[in-house]
Amino acid sequence: MEKPSTPSNFIKNVITEDLKSGKVQKVVTRFPPEPNGYLHIGHAKAIWINFALAGEFEGATNLRFDDTNPLKEDVEFVRSIEEDVKWLGYEWAEKRYASDYFDEMYNRAVLLIKKGKAYVDDQTADQIRETRGTLTEPGQNSPYRDRSVEENLELFEKMRSGEFKDGEKVLRAKIDMASPNINLRDPVIYRIAHATHHNTGDKWCIYPMYAFAHPLEDAIEGVTHSLCSLEFEDQRPFYDWVIQECEMESTPHQYEFGRLNLAQTLTSKRKLKLLVDEKIVDGWDDPRMPTISGLRRRGYTPEAIRNFVYETGISKSQGLVDLQMLEHFIREDLKLKAPRTMAVLRPLKVVITNYPEGQVEWLEAENNTENPDMGTRQIPFSREIYIEQDDFMENPPNKYFRLFPGNEVRLKNAYFIKCHDFVKDENGQVTEIHCTYDPETKSGTGFTGRKVKGTIHWVEASHAVPAEFRLYEPLIKAEETDAPAEENEAETAEKSFLDEINPNSLEVLHGFVEADMKNAKPQDKFQFFRHGYFSVDSKYSAPGQPVFNLVVSLKSSFQLPK
Repeated sequence: MEKPSTPSNFIKNVITEDLKSGKVQKVVTRFPPEPNGYLHIGHAKAIWINFALAGEFEGATNLRFDDTNPLKEDVEFVRSIEEDVKWLGYEWAEKRYASDYFDEMYNRAVLLIKKGKAYVDDQTADQIRETRGTLTEPGQNSPYRDRSVEENLELFEKMRSGEFKDGEKVLRAKIDMASPNINLRDPVIYRIAHATHHNTGDKWCIYPMYAFAHPLEDAIEGVTHSLCSLEFEDQRPFYDWVIQECEMESTPHQYEFGRLNLAQTLTSKRKLKLLVDEKIVDGWDDPRMPTISGLRRRGYTPEAIRNFVYETGISKSQGLVDLQMLEHFIREDLKLKAPRTMAVLRPLKVVITNYPEGQVEWLEAENNTENPDMGTRQIPFSREIYIEQDDFMENPPNKYFRLFPGNEVRLKNAYFIKCHDFVKDENGQVTEIHCTYDPETKSGTGFTGRKVKGTIHWVEASHAVPAEFRLYEPLIKAEETDAPAEENEAETAEKSFLDEINPNSLEVLHGFVEADMKNAKPQDKFQFFRHGYFSVDSKYSAPGQPVFNLVVSLKSSFQLPK
C-alpha cells in the first residue's frame, strides 16, 4: 500500500493556515527545472513535494521550464524531463516556459530602470566579481552605477537590438552594495548572449538571469507557494525585492526545504554532464547514473522512488541519507512483484553421468514463494547443466557446504547430486564437474531419506539462453555526496572529482538464464536466486540475447528507524 501524500511538515502547516485565513483561495505550486541536463534523484524529492502538497489540497502544479540560458539548454533535456515526471506518476496542470514571458520580463526590467532601480554596467564579469565584497567587507559601487535613467534606457535597448558583444554590458539591479546579504549587492539581472534559443529562436540576444526571472514567473503564473531547496534561502530577500519593485499583482512567497543528499551519489549537473562528455558513462541514462532515466533503466520503479522520498520527509535539515535506504525501498517493492528464477553468471558445466543421454524432463518451480498467486513454471532438466564456478571447490575450507569431491548437494527444484570427478584445463582451471544424481530425491516428492546442507542453483545446458549480466557499484568511492556547483566554479575543481570514480563501478559477465527467459522484454524484472534483483536493459538487449542490469543485491543490514 502506498504512503499518504506527505507526512506532517512545516510547509503543509503553512498551506493549511493560508487556506483557513483566506489568504489563498487555491494552492498553486510549480516544478521549475532548467533544461540543461537530465533530472536526478534529488529532483524526485522536489517533484514529489510540489505535486503531492498541491494535490493534497486539491490545488494545481505547473511544469515550468526555466529556460533562461540558451548556451546550455536543449530540447532533448525538455523531453527527458517531461518523460521523467510522467514516469514518476505525476500530471502537471499546465506546461509553461520562462521564455514565454521574455517580453513581460523585459518590460519589468525597463520599469526598474525608469524607477532608478536598475542600471547598465560596462564592467566585465571578473570586475563585478572582484568588487562584490566578502561576507565581512562591503562591495564597491560600479563606476557606472549613477548613469541617468535616459542613458540606461538607451543602452538597454541597444543591448536588446544586438549592438554589443557577449559580456560587453549587463543590466544590474540597483539595491545596496553594502548589504550583509551578498545577493542584494546589485545582482546582474540581464546579460548578453548571441545564441539560438530552443523555444524563441533568434528573437532575443539578451536573457534574464534565473534569480530575476524566477520570481516573475511565479507571479505571472499565480503561484501561491514557491517551494525550493535550502540553498536558495539567501536568495529570498532578492525574490521578494523583485516581486515588489516590479510591481507584480500576484505576490507568491518562497519556502525552502532541505535538499536530498544521498551518500556516494553525485547530484551536481555539471559533474554528471562531465561524466557523459568524458564518456565515463554511456549517456545520461547509464544505470550507474543517479538520474531518473538511469534509475529507470537500471530497474527502479516509480513506487520505490516515491516511497523513498516520502520516508526522507520534508524539513529544513540538510542531512545525508544512506544509499542503502534507497536500495531498501526497491527490494520492498520488488519482492512480491518480481518472478524468482535461476541464472548462472559465471558458468561451470556439470555432467550428470548416470542420467540418460538425450533425455529432458520438465520440473515444476514456483515463480515467487512469497506470492503464490504468481503460479508456477516448467523448467527443463537433463544430463548437462551449468552451475556457478564458486559453487565447486577442489579443496574446500571447513563449513563449505556446496560441491566438492565426495559431497552431495540439492539442485534447487530438482535432485540431489554428488560429485565424483572433475576435469581441468592446461592452466589448472576446473572446466567440468562429473556427478551422479539420485532419482529418489526429486524435489516435491516428499523425500526424507537423508538431508544435505547445501542447495545450489543451476540452468539446464541444452535450453539455456546466453545472457549478459551487468553488475554495478557506486560511481564514486567517497562516502560524501556533492554540493551544488557555483556558477564561477573552476573547471579544474570540477574535474578533480574524477579521481574519486570507482574503477569497479561496472562489471560485465556472460552466463545463462532459464529457457523461458528468451522472451524477456526490456524493463522486465526478476529475482535471480542468490544473486539479486535484475532488470532487462532497454538499450542493449535484443530478442533472444537479453542483457540484465543488477538493480540491487538480495540482502542488506539496513533497517528503517522506528
